[in-house]
Amino acid sequence: MGVGWAWAILVTLAAAPAAPQVVSPLIKVRPGAPVRGEREARLSVARGECEATQVVLSGMVEHVRARPLSLRGPGKALTASLWREGFIDVKTPSNGQGRAGPWPDPLLPLQAPANASLPAVLYVEVCAPEKQAPGTYRGKLALSADGQDLLRVPFTVEVQPFALPATSSLPNSFGISLYSISRAHGLAPESAEAHALLREYGQALLAHRVSAHGMGMDPPPVHFEKGRAVVDWRAYDAEMAPFLEGTALPSGARFTTTDVRDNTKASTDTEKVAYYRAFAEHFQQKGWAAQLFFYAKDEPKPADVPLVRAQSKRVREAGHIPVLVTSPLDDALKGTADILAPTLNCFYPRPGPQTCPTVLGVSALRARLPSGTKVWWYQSCNSHGCNGGPLPDAEADAAYGGWASYMVDHPAPLNRAMGVLAFESGVDGELYFDTVFAYNTQRDVWSSVFEFGGNGDGTLFYPGTPGRVGGSRHQPVVSLRLKHLRDGLEDYEYLRLLARLGDASFAQAAARRLARSGYDISRDAREWEQVRQDVTARLRQRWEASEQKQRPGGPIPGSPP
Repeated sequence: MGVGWAWAILVTLAAAPAAPQVVSPLIKVRPGAPVRGEREARLSVARGECEATQVVLSGMVEHVRARPLSLRGPGKALTASLWREGFIDVKTPSNGQGRAGPWPDPLLPLQAPANASLPAVLYVEVCAPEKQAPGTYRGKLALSADGQDLLRVPFTVEVQPFALPATSSLPNSFGISLYSISRAHGLAPESAEAHALLREYGQALLAHRVSAHGMGMDPPPVHFEKGRAVVDWRAYDAEMAPFLEGTALPSGARFTTTDVRDNTKASTDTEKVAYYRAFAEHFQQKGWAAQLFFYAKDEPKPADVPLVRAQSKRVREAGHIPVLVTSPLDDALKGTADILAPTLNCFYPRPGPQTCPTVLGVSALRARLPSGTKVWWYQSCNSHGCNGGPLPDAEADAAYGGWASYMVDHPAPLNRAMGVLAFESGVDGELYFDTVFAYNTQRDVWSSVFEFGGNGDGTLFYPGTPGRVGGSRHQPVVSLRLKHLRDGLEDYEYLRLLARLGDASFAQAAARRLARSGYDISRDAREWEQVRQDVTARLRQRWEASEQKQRPGGPIPGSPP
């Protein structure tokens, strides 16, 4: 009898599933890498912010199920969104700091087919609406793996009293195209399904604080009467108004920028000027606050200088539309740009071979430009290297290492660092050329996103076709890197808010703890989390002091200034 009971206990213990582990989202969980996590999740989230963690399951897991996670506290219950992390098999590393092999990136619906030989990692995200009551919210995540219930994962979420704006305070513009999306999803670009899918992609960008240029790509129809451009805005407004007026998402978030869509129907200089003027007037009449800009020839070569000059002259004659030029400081292009956007590596001098012909910090560059010119920046293979893989020359390879990066096979802190760098540098905005580039060039985006020497250069989505992710409809599949990018823009909001509340020196010091330059960035997840905790505590203190001052009767006696 005693032996039988002992055997039953032994069998029960052997069959008991290992407890899931909670791991920082700033750690990319890869096959074979040791995982050291916690048994419970603790998140801090501002009102108007999303924060996430990773839940790592042990063993080979094919099917994961989850009950809805409800977090109860002083206000309306919070809910969580869950995805299973998919993997991209990197064949050629992005540079010497990249590695071949599987890397987590696409965030898949839980019901999507999964490879049980790869780690089972869940990305769990909690978003607090702007009007959420601050305080502590608790709940438990109930999971099953291949039909077996797992130990529940306790979640504690602290909703802070301060709020982040729904629309990014840092202007940005990332490319996307209806035609690229249609190609990868196998849809006719003129179809209602393709246009609805484009709207979903745009909403996904906006939910991650990103504005888009390109979108439907097609310019509004135009004809000319006595030198005046007569434009049919119906299709354009139907597509863009929700993103420009704040109705695309419940949060009210808006695009910060969008581009003029050039029109081949305007064939002469006079017609082009009239068409651009009509664009500017339409935005003014609609009251759209987004910065309309004209994207001149991208990365112009010497032979393109006359074209850029002609473009700039026509657009400026129309008035009220800044001209964006992607170039380092170049005397040949002097006076053509209202927004100058060099690549990231053109802002930070470093030892070894230089990868930009003119390296100037933001302040130094601004001083060399006409008054009022905005300075943006953007990532390209000029910082991570355009060939892929380590270079044979170690010094040259090092020149392309360490930069803030949106590459799949680079550490998560590098994916996140642009927001901190933007605050520390004072740059005016961020540009990125595309978010679906590999949709046009790769036979199977799920097998490779290798472009311009980098894994993921110009591609932050995956095409969620029914055959790939299950279900009956097409959908955008966001990447882990887009989440990190969003977290970086939220870092920017934290630091900016702290500075506005009178603690700019603390905010600057916090930013420098994480990013000393564009290529000297902490990769330690614990350091990033500690700085976030320190900034949150300081921000909460400043916010509460500010709230006290605004109460009737003035501050409470003895309260901090």
